[in-house]
Amino acid sequence: MIPARYAASRFPGKLMQDLHGKTVITRTYEATVATGLFEEVYVVTDSDVIREEISKSGGNVIMSKKQHESGSDRIAEAVEDVEADIVINVQGDEPFTEKASLEKVINVFYEDPEKEIDLASLMVEITDWDEISNPNTVKVIVDQRNFALYFSRSPIPFPRDKNAGAKYYKHKGIYAFRKQALLDFTQLPMKMLEATEKIECIRYLEFGKKIKMVTTTVEGVEIDTPEDLERAKKIWK
Repeated sequence: MIPARYAASRFPGKLMQDLHGKTVITRTYEATVATGLFEEVYVVTDSDVIREEISKSGGNVIMSKKQHESGSDRIAEAVEDVEADIVINVQGDEPFTEKASLEKVINVFYEDPEKEIDLASLMVEITDWDEISNPNTVKVIVDQRNFALYFSRSPIPFPRDKNAGAKYYKHKGIYAFRKQALLDFTQLPMKMLEATEKIECIRYLEFGKKIKMVTTTVEGVEIDTPEDLERAKKIWK
């Protein structure tokens, strides 16, 4: 499932921007299909513009029935009546989605016989301080078993001791959910931490859900700003 809304707050219409001859949402959809990991891939949207864009190339679209605050809410509505144990969410602004990283996230659930994990996601190490301090880059810290402790737009951990060997990880917008965790999310209220940071993953943590983070070395570019789009164009070229 690829949640896709047109009216992004930081970069309205970003999914319809051109990325070397095709729109960002089309690039993301085609990259997800090209992994060969799924029988069906759907874009889930409330935008007629995005629906027409995906439909004209033969892609699958599900139109949301109501307005949603988050991608999790949008996907939960779409899969409520779908027979599935695990639901994969690729953000619409992830045109560099590739097979190896998706497989890592999916395999987490094959290695979880006790069904301890509610959702899994990706992180990639970053070393550039401009990116580490950029609030558009969501950072994550984990425990010794790579379960998420917290997500933030601030640099975490704060480097009070610069010789302590801190590493910084960027959260990538790819998730794998147990379907029930996704449905539970829609019944849980937004609390102060999520409202402050504007990071929906925090809601899962605040209500005791366990998020397994998987390390990848494929960074790519999540397109949140016009500057991100220019970076993506250079990489794509």
